[in-house]
Amino acid sequence: MAALPRVLNVNVGVLGHIDSGKTALARALSTTGSTAAFDRAPQSRARGITLDLGFSCFRTALPPQLGPGPGELQFTLVDCPGHASLIRTIIGGAQIIDLMMLVIDVTKGMQTQSAECLVIGQIACQKMVVVLNKIDLLPEGKRQSAIEKMTKKMQKTLENTKFCGCPIVAVAAKPGGPEAPESENPLGVSELIEVLKSQAYLPSRDPSGNFLMAVDHCFSIKGQGTVMTGTILSGSVSLGDNVEIPALKVTKKVKSMQMFHTPVTYAMQGDRVGICVTQFDPKLLERGLVCTPESLHTIHAAIISLKKIQYFRGALQTKAKFHITVGHETVMGRVMFFSPAPADFNEEIQENAFDFEKDYLYQEEYLSKDSKSSEENKENDQSGEVQLPRQQWALLEFEKPVTCPKLCLVIGSKLDTDIHANTCRLAFHGVLLQGMEDKNYIETFLPKLKVYKLKHKEGQVERVMDDYSVIGRSLFKKETNIQIFVGLKVKLSTGEDGLIDSGFGQSGKFKIRIPDGLKPETKTLLTAASKKKSKAGKGDANKEDESSKNDSAQPVTITLLFKRYVFDTQKKMIQS
Repeated sequence: MAALPRVLNVNVGVLGHIDSGKTALARALSTTGSTAAFDRAPQSRARGITLDLGFSCFRTALPPQLGPGPGELQFTLVDCPGHASLIRTIIGGAQIIDLMMLVIDVTKGMQTQSAECLVIGQIACQKMVVVLNKIDLLPEGKRQSAIEKMTKKMQKTLENTKFCGCPIVAVAAKPGGPEAPESENPLGVSELIEVLKSQAYLPSRDPSGNFLMAVDHCFSIKGQGTVMTGTILSGSVSLGDNVEIPALKVTKKVKSMQMFHTPVTYAMQGDRVGICVTQFDPKLLERGLVCTPESLHTIHAAIISLKKIQYFRGALQTKAKFHITVGHETVMGRVMFFSPAPADFNEEIQENAFDFEKDYLYQEEYLSKDSKSSEENKENDQSGEVQLPRQQWALLEFEKPVTCPKLCLVIGSKLDTDIHANTCRLAFHGVLLQGMEDKNYIETFLPKLKVYKLKHKEGQVERVMDDYSVIGRSLFKKETNIQIFVGLKVKLSTGEDGLIDSGFGQSGKFKIRIPDGLKPETKTLLTAASKKKSKAGKGDANKEDESSKNDSAQPVTITLLFKRYVFDTQKKMIQS
């Protein structure tokens, strides 16, 4: 293994409900404030809440599990805003986090946004520490028992998540609240630092591949140029490199770089860095992406593989609109869900690839244990077990184009839900498998996507013509052009196979050819039924009612099954 760099950087996300004391905790932990730290923005100070991702850091000696030898461990704290409407920012921040601190107000416990932060953590993060903050608000005599009670409660909440059994630490980041004098020492913070050290791991960092950085602040320095600060998501960057700012469609040269006020000549994935490039107006890029020239694509639609988030209440419906967060942008988009063909429900999951050769089944909604479509499957499947596919996909169509890396995290949410409603607004998460860069993707690209709908039509045999043909009704509307259905296979409820031969008369009736001939018992049944009908016609009305009762008890039904590809411009009907 290569020698460790002198300073190992671990990004720690500080997430939690608004007013749980995240910024105070970051301040108590930090020694070196970076440019964006501690609610410097004027509108943030006025509202007393964090509006953007704040960053700061502190260093400790390398813990033994990270290898022998001298060196320092740098914790970069990413203070994510807790205000519900700022969930977009949190999602942007979560993609660069190695370890997460979920901050809980010990007097309130889990709140709506704490739950949303937990969901984001499960999607984007491997490890978590829960911090019970504001223990100074608990009366001293009952403090210990209150902390134990809340700790048990949190352990129960985390039982069914990937953070089951994670450390839970009690602190008071700012005893006495924001107005208290600075001389008040925080409680439990040194213990928390020890826990963070024990949880630190060597994040897998890879300097190869295209350079991509998430910029969260931008400002200009007179006579030097414009500085973009952010975290490198992939690849590496060196002095003198050209980098592209896709949002502005410009390429700039890297003039100088700094990591926490120290000049550097090279930085790689996971590093937090300020890059100074030739001058441009910083207002044009408050946050966004910087990358190796031409390495990102701007797309109008995408195919993603996805999973529903278990805490989201309600179905995920095809044609519904969601806020889609892709890379660092959030746009409105419409979804269409699809699954493997039923025979392939148990196929191995395809990671990070999509197979255009296969057929896929259109779904009215994402299939889950409680979805309507799976209710129907349950009826068809005698065992009562719901058959769910191992993998599902969606076609996303964006209201405006999005610039993002080729394979990136996608999160769908309903951010227009009332922020005070006690409900999780994150609906699904997935991976972008295929982006569509052509504005005319509906004509140029979608016909390659073989998603089909199964069509099921039923009609009835009206009467027998001869041993090899019958007349059917109620399969088509009066105005349907029956010509396009000629030659399709149908099945009678008595077991015979037939072919639609031609239309019959003007009222949507049609003739069916039975190549192997009608069974004698079918013929008897149909002849009896039509005799009853004609008798009833001659007799009185009551008899007619009775005979139609008998008749409807035993009609011979005609079933027509075919599939049609959703994006086939010719709307061909296909039978296997």
